[in-house]
Amino acid sequence: MAITLAIFLLCIGASFVQRTTGFGFGIFIMTMLPFFLPSYGEATTLSGLLAMTTSAAIVWRLRRYIVWIRLWRILLTFIIVSAFAIVALTRIHDHDLHIILGGTLVLISLYFCLFSYRIKLPTRPSVQVGAGVLSGLMGGLFGMQGPPAVLYFIASEPDKKHYMAMAQTYFLVGNLMMTFVRALNGFLTTAVMTDYLYGVGGVVIGIWLGAYVFNRIPTRFFRYIVYVYIGISGLIILVTAISSSFHSMA
Repeated sequence: MAITLAIFLLCIGASFVQRTTGFGFGIFIMTMLPFFLPSYGEATTLSGLLAMTTSAAIVWRLRRYIVWIRLWRILLTFIIVSAFAIVALTRIHDHDLHIILGGTLVLISLYFCLFSYRIKLPTRPSVQVGAGVLSGLMGGLFGMQGPPAVLYFIASEPDKKHYMAMAQTYFLVGNLMMTFVRALNGFLTTAVMTDYLYGVGGVVIGIWLGAYVFNRIPTRFFRYIVYVYIGISGLIILVTAISSSFHSMA
């Protein structure tokens, strides 16, 4: 019962963050979810299923803001890279990689906070492919594909509604694909599906609360909120990785 309540509350928080900032479901929920599932792979699978549900609801609401021509290349790159990363997850687990990832996100957050209005990422193929590769690696290995894609979309889209629609479509299709690959690799278990049913109610509540806040965030402040959360995400990953390393050494 305690685990069920914990997953429900985690889903409220994760969906709220996702609906408010456009990403962060996996980062938020994966700080605790691996403690409640039999394996890390099952935890990333449950996180992906719940994040996919969150994104589907947002995409339906903002579907008129989706511009597919600006989306397909980064999305296709992500699908290919993340599939290979998920297969690799059955063979590797690297704490040092988490530490590097967390530190990088903190530095990126500081850089974009200081220079965000000087930065306008073009939608040329090389930028899209680069963002897709980074996002695919992070999504496949850690269930945290958001930051590289978010940095791309928020710098290339004209306003926060286009950003939200494009990012959530990207996450919806990406999580759908990753769930399929995870299922093929044995991570879609009975435990995952049972906990998914427990978490959906929390997702609904979190989306509703997040939409209320999102509609009231001034556009000029929105990107800074996203950049700050990327920095917080990096700190969470960094602290979690360091703690896990110390625990494994004990």
